[in-house]
Amino acid sequence: MTYAITGSAMKTSLGEDKCTCFESLCSGHSGRKRLQAFTADHFNVRNAYEIDDRPGGIDRALRATELLCDAVQAAVREAALPPDARCVVVVGTGLRELRTLELFWTVGTPMTIDQLHFERALNRRLHTSFPVITLANACSASSFALAVAEDFLRDGAFDFAIVGGCDTITKSMFGLLDRVNPSHPDAVRPFDRDRRGVLMGDGAAAVVLESRASANARGAPVLATLRAVGTSCDAAHETAPDPAGIARAIEDAYQRAGLAPEDIDIIMAHGTGTPLNDKAEAEAMQRVMRQHVSHPRICAMKSMTGHTSGASGLVGVVTAIEAIECGMLPPTVGLEHLMPEARAMNIVNEATPVNARLAQVNAFGFGGVNAVAILECES
Repeated sequence: MTYAITGSAMKTSLGEDKCTCFESLCSGHSGRKRLQAFTADHFNVRNAYEIDDRPGGIDRALRATELLCDAVQAAVREAALPPDARCVVVVGTGLRELRTLELFWTVGTPMTIDQLHFERALNRRLHTSFPVITLANACSASSFALAVAEDFLRDGAFDFAIVGGCDTITKSMFGLLDRVNPSHPDAVRPFDRDRRGVLMGDGAAAVVLESRASANARGAPVLATLRAVGTSCDAAHETAPDPAGIARAIEDAYQRAGLAPEDIDIIMAHGTGTPLNDKAEAEAMQRVMRQHVSHPRICAMKSMTGHTSGASGLVGVVTAIEAIECGMLPPTVGLEHLMPEARAMNIVNEATPVNARLAQVNAFGFGGVNAVAILECES
């Protein structure tokens, strides 16, 4: 069974709303800037892809919650979701409110334990009493949330599902990546021969799901159809990706959607710019798509937004919908020398007109948690 997406929203370092973000993406703008949340003095890397919302560089608590609430509210408003709807909220995040916990621990910023969950804040913003489920599931979290929401609707437990994803840069995660990177990247350069690693970014996104019959009955415009979400959990390694596990998620998505590799028109790649991740993603896609891997045009948008962690899957979903609707696929910025393992793939390095109907959105996380969404919409 497929589901209608009747509302969508995103917020990244490129803009406050999905239209601004998408225009910036198509223009090849980068959200990369000097670190704002904390001093760069203790790190090798100086840059990140942060949202510029802290005047004077003074950090504050609950930013991830704010970004999530903003995105969810915008998606709900677009969908004209009734406040008394039989609705569940499923949130995917990699780090929850870890930055708030850091501020509590280091400078004594007040917080309560329930603020690590998003239920009270979301319902207060929406003036609702929806149940909220949070999945802290690494970098594929929001795409897994999309799969869980799909299950809720299929089982008849709810009539509507709001799916959200959010993450903000935290000092401990930034420091961890800074220490384990053998080289020190100055930008995210997915699929480039000379890529040096990942940089983190702030971001949030949300979509509203319901059955096509429900959308038609209440006259809600349908932005896109969620054909399927394929998943796998290979647990092959704590951090290193496994091409076989990624391939299983792609195959699962095609099987659930009733599609073949040659049906896909555009792909929003996971594309983190790390030596292992990009190679594994390219290998898995070629393993599954075989001779058809050169057909879909591919965008690796983290080259402009950085890695928005648990939000990145849904950010890709919203971008894919905009790309099909507008007939334009954003570029992969910084792609100067395509890595040998991706030479068969059609990765665009400039904004490219597309006449697309079916989109694939890849999201892969630590521990081998992989999720692939398939969307359909009319251009």
